Parts: sequence; structure tokens; C-alpha cells
Amino acid sequence: MDRRVAKPRWKHRRLALIVGAAVLAVAVVALAVRLIPPPGSLTVKTSDVEIGQVARTPFQDYLPVRAEVAPLHTVFVTAVEGGQVDKVIVLDGTEVAAGTALATLTNPQLKLDVTSKEAEIAGRMGDASAQQLTLERNRLDREKEISETDYSLLKARHDLDIRQRLHEQGFVSDAEVKTYGDEANYYQNRLKDLKTGQHQEDAIAGAQAAQIHQTSGRLNSNLDVVRSSLDALVVRAPVAGRLTNFTLEPGQSLKAGDPAGQIDSEGAYKLTADVDEFYLGRVTPGQQASADLDGRSVMLSVSRVLPQVTNGRFRAELIFKGQPPAGLRRGEGVDIRITLGDTRPAVVLPNSGWLEGGGGTYAFVVAAGGHRADRRTIAIGRRNPEQVEITSGLDPGERVIVSSYAGFDKFTHLILH
Repeated sequence: MDRRVAKPRWKHRRLALIVGAAVLAVAVVALAVRLIPPPGSLTVKTSDVEIGQVARTPFQDYLPVRAEVAPLHTVFVTAVEGGQVDKVIVLDGTEVAAGTALATLTNPQLKLDVTSKEAEIAGRMGDASAQQLTLERNRLDREKEISETDYSLLKARHDLDIRQRLHEQGFVSDAEVKTYGDEANYYQNRLKDLKTGQHQEDAIAGAQAAQIHQTSGRLNSNLDVVRSSLDALVVRAPVAGRLTNFTLEPGQSLKAGDPAGQIDSEGAYKLTADVDEFYLGRVTPGQQASADLDGRSVMLSVSRVLPQVTNGRFRAELIFKGQPPAGLRRGEGVDIRITLGDTRPAVVLPNSGWLEGGGGTYAFVVAAGGHRADRRTIAIGRRNPEQVEITSGLDPGERVIVSSYAGFDKFTHLILH
């Protein structure tokens, strides 16, 4: 007769231990896989990083910069002639009118040269005057000769008329009448030749007189230039305004063309700003800007952009739209906002230290659960002091480490704990 045979209890316990060990091994492997960081990982404390969220929000496209007040127009004061400073008449910072004497120079050699050139020009002017006097004397001599010949002709005709009457009465022979007739014809022909010669000589004399007049004019101009070189020893203000950078001292030597100072427009100002080269292609003439001065908003516009980059920055100039505010001083600092574009929605991240590491080419995106951040390639567009536009690589709602990436450049994963 069949009967049930009971298994020993120790066999049941053995089977349970084997199954439990297998499950524990699988759990340990899964936990190890989860806990062991992948290659290229770095463990950081969550408290040491700052996490921001990608959002789609209106982006204000503007650039804040620190500008400096500068004169709208500046004209440099230069030494026309070289010399040694004899006397400083006006002090730096003084408001001057155009033509105001600022300083006097002394140059003994120049004075000697001027005296020599004046004597030379005076001699040449004397020669020109002598030539003109000779022409005038010749003209008078010709007119005198013509006048005498004309008188002789009248006299000869009168004598001929008398002889012809006497001839008709039989008192004078034919030969005597012919002699007087020949004399009248001689003076008539001579007068004709003299007048013809006078026209030709007048034409030649007129050309010579014009040349002499031109020569005299040039000599007078040269004399004025020579004499003005002495006046150039007085340094004068070329325009009206405020004299600045005028640091001449008595005894100081200047060469012709050396700068002596500058005249700044008084009451007319512009702003100059040094801008990061990142914005070189985005700041253009005509763009609008604003500044807060004395509690009110003042409108400006970009007038000029100087594209030369120095130490990573380029210069832009801005002018006031309307009358500049009163009380501005050269060199005064002003905070301005340059409008680069219209405000419109965009995917953005906070503008903070994360940009410095890779220049906005990548970001560490926090995975679900918040225990890991993976490096991801992104692209950025516009930026302002608070926001950076994300053009690709991130979606709204994702969380990104936005603190500095210093020391993270060689890693692709950050383990957060």
C-alpha cells in the first residue's frame, strides 16, 4: 500500500538559501551597476552647484555698458612754427574764443630768416617797379613824339597852303610848292607809322605790365607769408571752446606741428563706450539707447562704431537725441542700455558662470531624479545680463547646472550627492 514520504526539512532550507543568495547577488549587481559611475564622471556635492531651469519667456535684447562723457567736437592746438615757449598766456581749463592768444614762442633764427627774405622780396619789388616805370616812360615818349609829329604836320600843311596861294598868284615857283608838299607828305606818313607802331607797342607793353602786376602780387603775397611766419610764433585757439591738455611751460621747446593742447566743444557732448568684442557684429550706427541721468531717462543713438579691437573690446560713440542734460562733465561715467533688437519669446537660461567654461558650447543637464548631470552640446544666440538665448540642444523645463564649470571641462558626467 502506497504512502506519502516526507522530505527532510534540511533540504527545504537549503533550497531557500540558494534562491535567496541568487536574488541577493542580482540585487548587489544591480546596485553596483547603479552606484559605479560611468567613465568620464566626477562626483560633486549638490550644494556646491547651482541649478537653473530652461524656460520659454520674453527675451529683452539689450546691452548694458558703462559709457564716458566726452566732448562732441575736439580740435587740436598745434605749433605752426617751432620755437621755445616764451610766455604762457592762458591756463589749462579756460574757456577761450577763436583766435585767442594762448602762448608766445621765440625763435631768433626765424626772425633772421624773415628779415633776410623781406630784404630780398623788397629788392625784387623794386625791380618790378623800375620795369613798370620804364614802360610808363616809353609810353609818354611815344605820345610826345606823336604829338610833335602831328604838330609838324599841321605846320607843314599850313605852309603848303600859303605857298599854293602864292603860286596861284605867280609869286612862288612849282618847285617850291613841291618842296612844301613833300614835307607835308613826310610828316603825314611819319604820323601814320608812329600811330601804327604805338598800337603794337601798346599791346606788348600791356602784356609786360600784366606780368609785372602778377609778379608784384606774388611778391606781396610772399611778403605777407614771410611776415605771418613771425605771427605764427603766437599759439592761438583755432576755435571757441574749453582749452584742455594745455601743459606748456616757459622754456619748453616745440617743433612745427607739435601738439600743444586741444579745444573741446563747450556744452556739446557725446558718450563713448568700450564694448565686448562679442557684440562687434551686433552694435551698429543708428541703434537706440537710453541712460538714467538725474532721475530721468535720456534717449541716445549710436553714431559711430570703431571696429578696431583692443584687449577684447571695441569702441562705440553715442550722441544725445536733443539737448544734452545740464551739468555733464568730461570724463563722467554713465550707465546706458543699447537696444540691440525687439523683445520676443525665446528659450533662455540664466546668464551666469556656466558660460565662462565652454563659451556656451555645452551644458550639464540634470537627469531625472537629480543624482546625475550629463554633458550636452548646445548652441546659444543673443544674451543680456540676465538671460542667454538657447537656439538648440535644450528644451523648456529641463534643469541645467548654471554655476561655474571650472574644472569640469574634461568630464562628461557629474555625479551629484
